[in-house]
Amino acid sequence: MKKNILKVLVSMFVVMALLMSAACNSGTDKKEEQKEEKTEDVDEETENAEESKDVDEDSAGVDADTLIVLVTMDSINQYWVGMDEAAKAEAEAQGVKYQWMAPDQKDDQQQIERVNNAVAAGADAILIAANGPDAITAALKEASDAGVKIVYVDSPANFDAIATFSTNNTQAGTTAGEEMLAELENRGITSGKIGVVSVNAATDSTVSRDNGFRAAFEGTDFELLETQFADGDAKRAQDYAEGFITQGCVGIFGANENCAIGVGNAIKGANAKDTVVGVGFDPSDVVQELINEGNLLCAMQQNPDVMGKMGVEAAIKALKGEDIGETDVDTGVAVVKASE
Repeated sequence: MKKNILKVLVSMFVVMALLMSAACNSGTDKKEEQKEEKTEDVDEETENAEESKDVDEDSAGVDADTLIVLVTMDSINQYWVGMDEAAKAEAEAQGVKYQWMAPDQKDDQQQIERVNNAVAAGADAILIAANGPDAITAALKEASDAGVKIVYVDSPANFDAIATFSTNNTQAGTTAGEEMLAELENRGITSGKIGVVSVNAATDSTVSRDNGFRAAFEGTDFELLETQFADGDAKRAQDYAEGFITQGCVGIFGANENCAIGVGNAIKGANAKDTVVGVGFDPSDVVQELINEGNLLCAMQQNPDVMGKMGVEAAIKALKGEDIGETDVDTGVAVVKASE
């Protein structure tokens, strides 16, 4: 009897020991599962935090204090005023700061000073219409080395920028030449002297227009005279145009707004609209009036507003680290004639 009781007690002890061992193992397994779940949660939170950090870093370059500066050749021409208005509107729409810094006249040193002033003011990006290909490059390099994004509008320099938004000036010049040639032929004029008044021998945009204009007369009997440079001064352009009229020119091309004004005023002053065909660029209100009066045949109209808007858009994308797409954009040109 005692042996039987002892066997029962031993069996009960063994069962209890097994149950206690199972319970301990179950608790340990549960703790391990909880630990693994907690580790997975931490890993997920870390991953999410890193993704959030990447997003923040992508947009860190643009905020309400981001400053974009437009530097043009001068602050007088209506052409630049239109570019400024469009750039300013786009900057406001994007929620960034904006300034227009421009010389009162075309001058390399003054433009260099404006670029330096933009950097000193904390510019994050500079949109620039370069006076010439070389004079401004050192200042642009210093700006770029300081982390400023460079975008060309209208006229580039010999320094790599993130993008260029401009007219295909060679083609636009050729179109201007074709318009003049067609009008001369309509008047029964198939030969004679042609004059050109441009800005200077360095500005990429106007040099290209001059080259394109001359290309339109290749293979004809017209003689193209040496280009005269007025440095963007309308009165000086008028003086040169008057000289061309005195030499018996049958056509005169003004390669920008002020040159066009000078050419138109010279033809008007000489009462020569029936004997001299004038063609210009950039139809401001004054140029349009000269066209309406018949003192100019037409003017090539660029899109400075498109350049300004697209320039700001590209600058902001670059500051965000985004792809800006095409980096050399032809913003187009149209032929403007007399208003009906």
